[in-house]
Amino acid sequence: MSSDSGSAGTAAAGAAAAAGAIGAIGAVAGSGAAAQGTAGGWRRGAGVAGAALGVLAAGAAVGVAVERLTVGRGMRRKARLALDSSGPYGTLRGTPGAVVAEDGTRLYYEVDEPGEGEAAGEAASRRLFGRRGPVAPPLTVVFSHGYCLSQDSWHFQRAALRAAGVRAVFWDQRSHGRSERSRTDAVSIDLFGRDLRAVIDAAAPEGPLVLVGHSMGGMTTMALAAQYPGLIAERVTGAAFLGTSSGGLAENTYGLPAAGMSLVRRLVLPGAFKLMAARPELIEKGRRATADLFAGVLRWYSFGSKDVDPAVVRFAERLIEATPVDVVAGFYPVFAEHEKREALCAFERLPVVVVAGDKDLLTPGEHSEAIAEALPGSRLLLLEDTGHLVMLERPEVVTAQLADLLAAAADGGALDRGRRAAAGARGRA
Repeated sequence: MSSDSGSAGTAAAGAAAAAGAIGAIGAVAGSGAAAQGTAGGWRRGAGVAGAALGVLAAGAAVGVAVERLTVGRGMRRKARLALDSSGPYGTLRGTPGAVVAEDGTRLYYEVDEPGEGEAAGEAASRRLFGRRGPVAPPLTVVFSHGYCLSQDSWHFQRAALRAAGVRAVFWDQRSHGRSERSRTDAVSIDLFGRDLRAVIDAAAPEGPLVLVGHSMGGMTTMALAAQYPGLIAERVTGAAFLGTSSGGLAENTYGLPAAGMSLVRRLVLPGAFKLMAARPELIEKGRRATADLFAGVLRWYSFGSKDVDPAVVRFAERLIEATPVDVVAGFYPVFAEHEKREALCAFERLPVVVVAGDKDLLTPGEHSEAIAEALPGSRLLLLEDTGHLVMLERPEVVTAQLADLLAAAADGGALDRGRRAAAGARGRA
């Protein structure tokens, strides 16, 4: 099963942040191989991309090579198909809705409403304690997912909140999941923040809010705060930032030698992304053909532990497979431009949880430490042997942290009423 886990898990990394870009380079290389009969310039571009991927994959190459020698490709494909048919992940659905963003892009969201049992319990409580008149709008938790993911990446947290009767909103960022492809090419983190505001206005127009964001979703939350500080002050009662960054990603080396990454940024990525935008249909063919080849490298960027349920790893792999390559190319540059440290001050008087994996190569732990430094009253938790997809790799810990956050937000008090480290604490788990 460990071999299946290795092959199933790999492309999962691309589901998260900049791993999508690295996986895309592999797709470019694969497309070049699939199109050997095309122009020589295309082949040369693919060759350069392939060479770059070799540089990027240096840290994982040995393990990946051993796996490929010991497990047949047919067996790995059968394992992925079996996991696709048996895994329950991504199957939870809520009440669907849609809102039109400022440029006309249709954004898809779903709302999980408290069940009839909870509503009946509230009515009984009013009768028992003599509460009369209108009931205050319930607290709503709004989840914003990361780059190359979708709202389904919150599967474990969604199941837990649904069981607890918590109202929650899950949405697909533009060009991701069930949302429409962006009608503007000029995408930015600020635009994503305005998208989030549109979703909140449509799906949770009143009542207190708790905002939860992973990776790009955390950046989206910061962009919301930068542009609508009044909304944060008036309605937000807590926030969680998972595996994300407030800025400085332009200097990230993704765990690789700085000199090599600098070369890739200057000489490889611009051309690779240009090819992806110009020939997406050909790149998609190469991506499918080479998915197994690059699986180990991509897994390296998603998970920190080898002990991850193969079905979870395969689920993450499907998320990246569902993200079009030209979306990968078009969104990647916005991260280098993202600088929102000053926006964090909007959350300084609120309960805030910051969670990161200590083996996250996409948004390394120091980025979460910087967020916690800007918010001295927050709780920072670094998860050991954990990568970028913290909510999938360590769902029980992430869900427990959110439960503490919701309790604090509902009480209007500080984090941790004695069950875990106090607000402002820095810990590992």
